[in-house]
Amino acid sequence: MNAEWFKNAKKGIMIHWGLYSYFGGEYSGQYSSNYAEWIQSFFRISNAEMEKVALKFNPVNFNAENLVKFAKENEFKYIVFTAKHHEGFAMYESKVDDFNIVYKSPYKKDILKEFEDACRKYGIKLGIYYSQDLDWHEKNGGGFNTKPLDCAGTAWNNNWDFKNDGRNFDEYFYRKSLPQIKELMTNYGEIAIAWFDIPFTLTEKQSKEIYDVVKKYQPNCLINSRLGNSYYDYVSFGDNEIPNSIEELQTKITGYNDINGSKPSPNKLYECCCTLNQSWGYTKHPIWKNIGELRTYMKKANNVGANFLINIGIDFNGDIPKEATELLKKL
Repeated sequence: MNAEWFKNAKKGIMIHWGLYSYFGGEYSGQYSSNYAEWIQSFFRISNAEMEKVALKFNPVNFNAENLVKFAKENEFKYIVFTAKHHEGFAMYESKVDDFNIVYKSPYKKDILKEFEDACRKYGIKLGIYYSQDLDWHEKNGGGFNTKPLDCAGTAWNNNWDFKNDGRNFDEYFYRKSLPQIKELMTNYGEIAIAWFDIPFTLTEKQSKEIYDVVKKYQPNCLINSRLGNSYYDYVSFGDNEIPNSIEELQTKITGYNDINGSKPSPNKLYECCCTLNQSWGYTKHPIWKNIGELRTYMKKANNVGANFLINIGIDFNGDIPKEATELLKKL
């Protein structure tokens, strides 16, 4: 495992983009929670309606090369792209499940492939976000054994289209989740980071199976701690969570045992993921952080040895808000 580049990276860009971008945090004239990417759960939007949104998804304004070139010019070392978020829609061509941008949208192109080509051209490391547990398009998607407290919607799982009885997470995991992860690790060249999220339902065996699949096909790929069950290569702190000191970092990481059972130490790998406004997904009503705040956050993260992963929410047409690029240039 080659981790030296990660230790020296300092900052990266995360990209949240999916069908939720269509709504921009607004549905029938009402605002959702701050996390616009959770709008389907917040307003309990049916899968049938989300499938109709997919038929409109044609982001002709998007240019992967321009974004990757921008990252290179502004000294960002890696990009983490959402290949599939909680709504279950894949932003790449998946042969495992046809609910994806190539088969179910008029765009018909593999966004992830465009990122792969651009990252190779400009020497930027490519990371892939994948929601391995939650999937609202699937009856057996995870989160159904968790109380809806503290989530940004009304439930972690889709309990508006599907009843909670008779759920079988293994069916979803072995039919869709694990096979799609294999696709992502085998079809897009060198993957630097596998960025997983919200491991509520995975058993220890299933977390290990994902870890082993990633390492089998991408031995140098770094896996974040949100895979769950102590299978990880680096600690990814909570959303917008930045330790103020090494001492605070050591306090925060007491629950992050690695696969050998040892606790992380300050000489290991850390990352703080943060938003430019209050949302990860694109929102029509952003409250932008000022550049002073962002510089302070990045400095704090770097001072404790953590990378600063800053997020962009792209809109439904493929446009990046100009406020986002202006802030990242100043950063």
